[in-house]
Amino acid sequence: MDAWRLGDDEKCTCENCGNPHGRKLSKESLSRLAHRFFVWGSLHKCDFGAAPVIQFNEHQKTSINVSQWLRNDVQLFEKLLGIGFFHYGPRLWMVGEAEPLKDLQDDNIQHEIIERIFEEYPTRILNSDHELYRIRKSPKTPISENEYDSPPIEFAGSGRLDDKDFPALYTSEDLDVCLHECRVTAEDDIYLATLQPTAQLKMLDLTVLIKEENVTEFESLDLAIHMLFLAASHAYPITRTISREAKERGYDGIIYPSYFSLLRLGIMPFQTTYGLSHRRIPQYQEYEQGTAIPNAAIFGHPISEGKLNIKCINRLVLSQVAYDVRFGPVEN
Repeated sequence: MDAWRLGDDEKCTCENCGNPHGRKLSKESLSRLAHRFFVWGSLHKCDFGAAPVIQFNEHQKTSINVSQWLRNDVQLFEKLLGIGFFHYGPRLWMVGEAEPLKDLQDDNIQHEIIERIFEEYPTRILNSDHELYRIRKSPKTPISENEYDSPPIEFAGSGRLDDKDFPALYTSEDLDVCLHECRVTAEDDIYLATLQPTAQLKMLDLTVLIKEENVTEFESLDLAIHMLFLAASHAYPITRTISREAKERGYDGIIYPSYFSLLRLGIMPFQTTYGLSHRRIPQYQEYEQGTAIPNAAIFGHPISEGKLNIKCINRLVLSQVAYDVRFGPVEN
């Protein structure tokens, strides 16, 4: 299936099997196929960060044990591209060995990194013409504006930036991300509120790629925050601490990259060239900035407090769901 997607319809004879029909793979598309299947397909996620288990290049012979149904294909890759597949030992920053990230996990010194966050990340103002989406599943009274505010205090504490005594309203600028994060199904009765600030909201923007100088990936605050918001619920105590500090400093909320940003865009996380993060390479930084889909968490109960106005409420009907998938090897 992956090969079919990457191949071209050409009425010429395949040099390998002699078949004049079907789709043909050039060396370039064959190399892309090898990367998609063996590198992206072997990606291993850690508590923070991720790295592929398998890599390939023209300098090594194949040293991995693949399943029996892959052996012929591996031999074709070896023959046509002159490459070998091997187990990859990543640079350790890829799996969370970044000093600012490690310091954030230490309650005794995390305040130093949090102070840097407020010094180095910008403030963003949300004006009254800015639109945010809020999804509700099966609200008791769909037309009631209070249904779309932050959950009551007794239900707070389940999200990335709220806590048991610290409510926050989660919104998104991207409707697809909003739906995915709410885990909706075809059986749900879904409603969508479109929200707008009633006045300027002062937000800490953690989606920005910081262009640091004279630091490596191991010292990068930018990579530390990037990994923090791509981590699962074990990162919540850290992000909640940042959230409380933002409130104390007069912010109305935090703009942060959605956990599902890369899944939404179909992008492999933590991409590198020769072990260097693309976030650290100037010609890739504009592209990397575009991979962060912004969500906005607004502190308190902003609708009842008059900070957000409901522009409209609509029922939302799921009419189609599609998946884009990749494949990967099963090692023997």
